[in-house]
Amino acid sequence: MADQALWSYKEIAAHIQVQPDTVRSYRKHGLLPPPDLVEGGRPYWRADTVRTWVAQRPGNGWRNR
Repeated sequence: MADQALWSYKEIAAHIQVQPDTVRSYRKHGLLPPPDLVEGGRPYWRADTVRTWVAQRPGNGWRNR
């Protein structure tokens, strides 16, 4: 079953073990997938979206969860 939990920059950062500002920078530079939801101007991604993105990141296979 798909994980529909919504993650903010904070949850993504914790998942890939970086600071939230790093995740913001990834988005700014087009390195994150588009958000699944934007609410009140804040982007959110489904956990499955993030996990798929992490699995496809070059050189980061060891961080897959």
